[in-house]
Amino acid sequence: MYILGIWDGHDSGAALLDDKKIIFAANEERYTKRKLEVAFPYHSIQAALRHAGLRPSDIDVVSFPTTELTKTLSRVFPWQKESYYQFRRRKMPRPVAEDLMHYTKYAMTSIGPLPLCGYISRSVIRSTLEGMGFKNYELHSVDHHTAHAATAAFTSGMKKALVVTLDGVGDGLSGSISTFARGELRREENISVRDSIGIFFEQVTNIVGMRELEDEGKVMAMADYSFPFKFSENRLRHFFKVDGTRIIATYGPATQYRMLRNIAWGMPREQFAYMAQQLLENVLASFFGNAISDYGIGSVAMAGGVMSNVKANMAVRKLSALKEWYIFPHMGDGGIALGAAMHTNYTINGISSYEFGNAYLGDSYDEDYIARLLKSDKSLSCERVRDPGKHAAELLERDNYVFWFQGRMEYGPRALGDRSIIARADSERVKDQLNLYVKQREWYQPFAPSVLQEDASRMLYFSKGNASRFMTMAYEVKEEAREHMKSVMHVDMTARPQTLGDENPEYRSLLENVRKRTGYGMVLNTSFNIHGMPIVASPEDAVYTMKKTRTKNMIMGNYFVQYKVLD
Repeated sequence: MYILGIWDGHDSGAALLDDKKIIFAANEERYTKRKLEVAFPYHSIQAALRHAGLRPSDIDVVSFPTTELTKTLSRVFPWQKESYYQFRRRKMPRPVAEDLMHYTKYAMTSIGPLPLCGYISRSVIRSTLEGMGFKNYELHSVDHHTAHAATAAFTSGMKKALVVTLDGVGDGLSGSISTFARGELRREENISVRDSIGIFFEQVTNIVGMRELEDEGKVMAMADYSFPFKFSENRLRHFFKVDGTRIIATYGPATQYRMLRNIAWGMPREQFAYMAQQLLENVLASFFGNAISDYGIGSVAMAGGVMSNVKANMAVRKLSALKEWYIFPHMGDGGIALGAAMHTNYTINGISSYEFGNAYLGDSYDEDYIARLLKSDKSLSCERVRDPGKHAAELLERDNYVFWFQGRMEYGPRALGDRSIIARADSERVKDQLNLYVKQREWYQPFAPSVLQEDASRMLYFSKGNASRFMTMAYEVKEEAREHMKSVMHVDMTARPQTLGDENPEYRSLLENVRKRTGYGMVLNTSFNIHGMPIVASPEDAVYTMKKTRTKNMIMGNYFVQYKVLD
């Protein structure tokens, strides 16, 4: 049975299942080149079918999440979500009625699903799919937070777990607590939109002049540049409280937004960001601690956009009652196409566990395709190398940064060694080069390391577990390793590592070759893209980015590529 999951909202995409196997998963942004695309995922669906060698008529079941009022209206009137996309990403002149747009959003998203919403959403999606050639298929809808929970529970590898979802809003909720045991996923509690810690952090992001639903990670990074103070001195501490397993907002979203703006007016952005980050960490630590205690389950699987905050995740990880943790790597809304497919497979076939050893679930390109492309471009020189990892390590040793394009595209927001830009982890000079000429991003944003699994404990303090395969958790850097991690360590002496096992042999070979030269199996790893653009998907994207940034060195498959930069 082929089950296709689709999502046509923020960070739209598609995922394809066959029995217990995840065949393909990707997001629309990689094809349209619009970061966090909101359009219907035509390209992602076509890519999934192409990868599997299927036609639309071969699909047995299609599943989609979220039938709330605002999402249903945007399906009927697509211009609405396009207009908000342009507004949110600040791709339009600042509207006179900016405040009204924010308050309307808060009012509308709090309504949730209404009786006719499901029927209307299914009708619109069915019509769109049939226009693509789909026929004789079942169409299912899945609750937003159920889709999030399915991604966390069914890929965690845990036999028994507490499953927590936290985000801004979806189907009238901002979060949920479920239990997962003996293959059964059961919703236990809900968190209302009014009490959304995700919306709170979105508002803070907007107020400090950044793009909500996109730049929350920048707020987290900026917070470390404030002077620290105790939580008792935090002017935002009363905005939320935790009562047992309830997160309770003191004010509704509209009032909260007005108050936050007034508080932020008279202080540096860094201080305001610090207060918001400190509040988030305290709320999550209390909430998760109480949930673990109340349910008596020390293994926790997590999803939802709030769980992209690696510093807040670290506060949760340090809880003494937490025995085991897992965060789904595509924790935001971009992951719920897969969650919808998984939960529908669970409902129909009882399947609640998937082998999820890696996140390499997107497109790949064979060597002949790559060779034809490279050799047809006269501005490039290329040669086939016997050992790409060794060749890349030699380039890094000479303080170069290298574009690294291999295998299948990663699923989710992190580059994990197939669509990566790599550099030495101990060179501040090359870090500055990357920031200025390639990534073109704010100076306070840290880079992250990829580390061989067996070397990680030499450099980082692992207080819980010994794996961070998907860059979802921050760890403190050991003092003796700080000189070796200058370009991948944040100002607070933490890092967000990818710990690499055997899931990516080509990337592992690179790190092993680096270890032979430096003593540490570690590199700086950042996503292969220009700031504000999605991670590259195709060889054509990679070549375009190479030329755009005037980068000289790239390893693509088995080819060493150089761009003949003309000064």
